[in-house]
Amino acid sequence: MESIELLAPAGDLEKLKIAYFYGADAVYCSGKKFGLRANANNFSLIELKEAVLIAHNLNKKLYVTVNIIFHNEELNDLEEYLLYLDSINVDAIIASDILVIRKCQELNLNLEVHVSTQASILNGESGLYYKKYGVTRLVLAREASLEDIKDIKEKTNLELECFIHGAMCTSFSGRCVLSNYCTNRDANRGGCAQICRWIFQIPNINQIFSMTPKDLNLIEYIRAMMNSGVNSFKIEGRMRGIYYIATVILAYRRIIDKINSNSLTEKESKYYLAVLNRCANRDSIPQFINKLPSANEQYFLGRNEVSNQDFLGIVLSYDAYNKIVVLEERNYFKIGDMVQFFGPNHETYSYLIEEIMNENNEKIEVANHPRMIIKLKVNFKLEKYDMMRLKVFDKQNFL
Repeated sequence: MESIELLAPAGDLEKLKIAYFYGADAVYCSGKKFGLRANANNFSLIELKEAVLIAHNLNKKLYVTVNIIFHNEELNDLEEYLLYLDSINVDAIIASDILVIRKCQELNLNLEVHVSTQASILNGESGLYYKKYGVTRLVLAREASLEDIKDIKEKTNLELECFIHGAMCTSFSGRCVLSNYCTNRDANRGGCAQICRWIFQIPNINQIFSMTPKDLNLIEYIRAMMNSGVNSFKIEGRMRGIYYIATVILAYRRIIDKINSNSLTEKESKYYLAVLNRCANRDSIPQFINKLPSANEQYFLGRNEVSNQDFLGIVLSYDAYNKIVVLEERNYFKIGDMVQFFGPNHETYSYLIEEIMNENNEKIEVANHPRMIIKLKVNFKLEKYDMMRLKVFDKQNFL
């Protein structure tokens, strides 16, 4: 079996560092131009250069999205931008417009070109079309089934990248004009207003309507996808927070590693599925991988999205001599709370909070100001970027 890449999103440098720390082999991000998440912070040219250095120092990769559908007014800066990405040794760009793919050929760039999911590739003939222009990887449409994946791999023998977790689009992999129509924001040039998430009132009757698909979650199909020829598992979410990125990447990292070592149990799979279902506010399901979605895979008559407050803090440092962890608090917690510390280099630790100190070493009863500095006495070793969350369930309950 070929080596499997775990590919994470990053909307800024902090998220990029978190993604690599929690087990991503590669990260995809966008510059300030030409990417489809214009509302993310995104990366300046200097930050892109820094991101490449961070990635390569860790022996990991960085991909940059250049995947908008280009209009005439965007063409003037494209060549200069591609040359810059090549000069700082970006590993690959992700493109959907054939113009960008041809331009990379003309400029004889060293960086690889991956065809974006925006190209909606669902068959081998489409893959062969792009292959003749020198692309090395196809990012398949989110609507691809296992049979589609097998067929495309067999016909093209290109690297295949598939989304395995995150938001779905009401339209085929982003080919939507609702945002343009309702808000004059072009979804295919980075301005999606997510009209499909809106709640509409049906005229003359007391009823609401929405067209929101539930999120994607393919953790139960990872082994089958690996056997079908997928090379890269992609997480959606450049707009998501660091807790989401850490939780999702760590869960899939451990699932992939356990499959590779032939040590994954059914109970462990259920545990990681429960972890993933807890960290987002929309239901997540397999969607198209094994069948066409039905009404059960979408929200039509409204939904209840309650954001949980599980993420309590991120570790800034750990003093092994005095056994003191320094945290930046993210959500309210207090003495008496049962919490968990998790990270990529150790098992999840349960911990009862018996004493809290502020940054001046003064004892306090509660931590109730986001981003305040908190100190706890902890007897197990922790690392920078480990996280503390509310203890909702224990892995042992699944084993």
